[in-house]
Amino acid sequence: MSRDLGLRRLRGHRRLDTCVLTVALAVTASGCVVVHGEREVLPATTRAEAARALQEFTAAYNEADKAYDGSLDADHTTGALADIDGARLKAGRANSPRGNARHTPLELTDARFTIPKKAGWPRWFLADADGNKGGEARWLLVFTRDGLDETWEAAYLTLVAPDDIPEFRTDGDGWAEAVPADSSDVTVEPGELSEKYTSFLKGGGAVFSDGPHTSGWRTQREKKSSRPGLATQYIDEPLTNGDYAPLALRTKDGGALVFFATRHFEKQTAAAGASVPTPNKDVLALTTGEIRQSLTMEFVSNEVALDPADGEVEVLGRIQGLTSAQGE
Repeated sequence: MSRDLGLRRLRGHRRLDTCVLTVALAVTASGCVVVHGEREVLPATTRAEAARALQEFTAAYNEADKAYDGSLDADHTTGALADIDGARLKAGRANSPRGNARHTPLELTDARFTIPKKAGWPRWFLADADGNKGGEARWLLVFTRDGLDETWEAAYLTLVAPDDIPEFRTDGDGWAEAVPADSSDVTVEPGELSEKYTSFLKGGGAVFSDGPHTSGWRTQREKKSSRPGLATQYIDEPLTNGDYAPLALRTKDGGALVFFATRHFEKQTAAAGASVPTPNKDVLALTTGEIRQSLTMEFVSNEVALDPADGEVEVLGRIQGLTSAQGE
């Protein structure tokens, strides 16, 4: 697909959830000691500290959602989740300056923590909890930080059916195993999964198993791509660096559970004499320019996939949010 669609102009607007929504600690069962974390293979944190991080995130998330104020949880989110959540709050504030009249506090219970051992930064861990939103799905949150004195930030959030969550490989003390980005003992190296996924969305292929986030999404796009008076074009881009880096845990069967991020552009162009359908108020709140003949929307998505030692990759969950839009 040609890239002269005007899509790149959105890059300056990166930051509504359209789907839902040095030194380090060497941790032991009895306490902790300070060592050189850049060299030692250590658990990312204690289970008690992981629980506090989840509580602090939930409290900040609820304050921000109630007030529609992104500054209230900005210190507790990063990466794809920060982009999605920040844009959602920005749109909410634009349309409801006095706050969220429909706010219902998020409650996360029955939390389980999978904490990998690794050398160097960032340190990270997975929180898996029941939520009072999202039906029966479990909330999977990946927390990360780049230094001992930094706040734990949630980089990834996905909702996954309980039966789809795999068992993780752990050592005798219950610590999990982080899978390196360049690990070649799984179907797709975790560091390449974002690129493989965006390539699949464009051209298909045999890497991913059928499902709502793979073949199902491609089918939906095909149906939308050409309608009377309206053409829709798509560009998909991997997100792999910095706070968007993929994070993977070794599963008990030798595969990996991988969290990764992607960026997507959708451009709607009306034929001569026709017009682009008027978007909802939340989209309009994130739109710059005047929508005359086209509307280009930019989305950030975060996914979680089972990447087996042998076989097709299964995308278990995906949350995507509009982050900006441009009218022309």
